[in-house]
Amino acid sequence: MNTFKSWFISTCFFTFVVITLPIMFAIALIIKLCTWWFDKRLRLLHLFTCFWGSMYTYIMPAWKIKIEGREKFRDNVAYMVVCNHQSLLDILINFRLYKHFKFVSKIEIFRIPFIGWNMLLNRYIKLRRGDKQSVAQMMKDAGERLMEGSSVLFYPEGTRSETGEFRPFKPGAFILAKEKKVPILPIVVSGTKDALPKKSFDYHGVHKIWLRVLDEIPFETFANMKVEDLIEMVRNLMLEAYRQLDRERLMANA
Repeated sequence: MNTFKSWFISTCFFTFVVITLPIMFAIALIIKLCTWWFDKRLRLLHLFTCFWGSMYTYIMPAWKIKIEGREKFRDNVAYMVVCNHQSLLDILINFRLYKHFKFVSKIEIFRIPFIGWNMLLNRYIKLRRGDKQSVAQMMKDAGERLMEGSSVLFYPEGTRSETGEFRPFKPGAFILAKEKKVPILPIVVSGTKDALPKKSFDYHGVHKIWLRVLDEIPFETFANMKVEDLIEMVRNLMLEAYRQLDRERLMANA
């Protein structure tokens, strides 16, 4: 790809991001101040955050995004949502669902001006990797969000995959699903790795990005399963669905 073209598009995109961050945060703060007394789960603020995050995908015509199965994410059901993780783009694509959830993110992201501050406003869930006390607090916070009726989104791989292959799943999301007796909602995303690879912020050309919501897994299905068996079942299900989605996406690119 032409180096100047890549640089120009990347510069324009991130300039737009920088300009809009304080404006969108100011709106988010106003929404929080106006709704905190009746919207305890911060549904309206999260809906605005979905638009805010999605806006950056709308303005990039090179990202051809397709969302499938949105209707499977039922409103007013607290899910343990689990999604594969390939890129920083993943959460923006998840926002395109316009469904209510809190998500778990490393604590460093909460320190980023405007973006992190908005995450604090939304009561998203912090995690300091490798810190047992932080993991315990994260589990407590996520459990509280589930009990208040909010879905919680985990990336059970823990970090982004550079190759697209699934990394081993960590047990936290599955322990909580069993403890809080909530259904699991698997989601698979394909194409974000190519559109915005790990450790890269450059423009990488036109890419199709597909997200597919899979069928929910009712609590009764795994109530008596060991956590290890549950992890294996969900990971295998998601891996098969991801490979199918990836094949379909690449065929559509042909």
